[in-house]
Amino acid sequence: MGAVEFSVTYESPNTWARLGELCTPHGVIETPVFMPVGTQATVKAMSPRDLEEVGAQIILSNTYHLYLRPGHRLVEKAGGLHKFMSWKRPILTDSGGFQVFSLGKLRKITEEGVTFRSHLDGSKHFISPEVSMEIQMALGADIAMAFDECAPYPADYEYTKNSLELTSRWARRCKAAHRREDQALFGIVQGGMYPELRRQSADDLVSLDFPGYGIGGLSVGEPKELMYEMLEVTVPRLPRDKPRYLMGVGSPDCLLEGVSRGIDMFDCVLPTRIARHGMVFTKNGPLTVRNAAYGEDFLPLDPGCDCYTCRHFSRAYIRHLLKAGEILGMHLATLHNLHFLLRLMEMIRQSIAQDTLPQFKKAFMEQYYGDDT
Repeated sequence: MGAVEFSVTYESPNTWARLGELCTPHGVIETPVFMPVGTQATVKAMSPRDLEEVGAQIILSNTYHLYLRPGHRLVEKAGGLHKFMSWKRPILTDSGGFQVFSLGKLRKITEEGVTFRSHLDGSKHFISPEVSMEIQMALGADIAMAFDECAPYPADYEYTKNSLELTSRWARRCKAAHRREDQALFGIVQGGMYPELRRQSADDLVSLDFPGYGIGGLSVGEPKELMYEMLEVTVPRLPRDKPRYLMGVGSPDCLLEGVSRGIDMFDCVLPTRIARHGMVFTKNGPLTVRNAAYGEDFLPLDPGCDCYTCRHFSRAYIRHLLKAGEILGMHLATLHNLHFLLRLMEMIRQSIAQDTLPQFKKAFMEQYYGDDT
C-alpha cells in the first residue's frame, strides 16, 4: 500500500461525477471534498475545534509561506505540521509554485528552479523541485504537490508549451527527490487554455504514475466556460482510479460544475476571504452583511441554516461586529461560509448516491443565482 489509497465507490450514470474514499495516514476522506485553506498553518479566524465541528475532512497549508515563516525546520522540530497546529485530520500542502510565480518581477525562472525575493523582507531565496520536496517532507502533510510552473492567463501558445514541458521535467525531479513513505506526492497538470497542451501535460504526468493528480492553471482569470472546457479535455486523460484535484476553485457554481465533470477535490480561499470582508453565502445567493440595509435585520445570515452562527446571532449583530472591527464578526462569518460549502459538498455526495445530481444542480443554481444557469 502507498501513503494514500483511493477507491471509487460509485459512479453517476448521467454525469462524470463519482463518489470515492481517500484513505490517508490521518483518516479517510469522503469525496468529492472541499478543503478549507490554512495558508500559514491556520484557517484564518478558525480553531481546529471549529473546523472539526463544521465538518472539514482535510485542510490545505502553503509551502511557500511556511518556508518563509516560521520555517520548515522549525515545524519539523515541533513534530510536523499536524502536531505544530494541533490538527488530527489529513493535510495537503501545495508546492509553493503558484505563490512564487505570482511574485512577478520578484522572481526569475530557470531550468534549475526559481530565484525570488521574499514578499516579507525582500530577502533572496531559491526553490527547486528538490527544495520543494525537502520543505514538504519536513512539513509532513499527508499529501504533497509537485513543484510546477503556473502559466498566467492569457499566455501565448509557445510560452505555455515551454511552461508545461518544464513542469513535466520538474515533476520527474520531484518524484526522484521525494522519499517520505507516509506522504503521497501528486503531480500537477498544466497546459493553459490550449486543449492539445492540456492533453500533452496530462499524458506526461500520467506516465509518471503519481497516486493523484492536481489540475492547475485554471481559475486564473479566464471565463468559467473556458475552465469547464479545459476540464472536459483533461479529466478523460486521467486514470479512473486516482483522485483528481481542481486547484484553487471553490465558488458554489464551480464546485457543482467541477463535480459534474469528474473532479474529486477542491480548495479555495474564497469562503474565508469574503467572510472577513463581510460577505456570506446563503441559499439565495451571496449577501453582504456589512451593508447598511442589515443594520436592523434580526434574521440569521441564512434562515434555515443550522450552523452555530445562524443558530445564535443576527445579521444586525454580525454587521455591528464587522463595522467595529471585532474579531468575533470575522470568526462568525467565516464559520458560516465554511459550513455552507461543506454542507453543499455533503448534499452533492448525497445527490450522486441517489442519481439526482443534475436535478440538484439545477434547483440549487436557480435558487442561488436566481436563474436557470
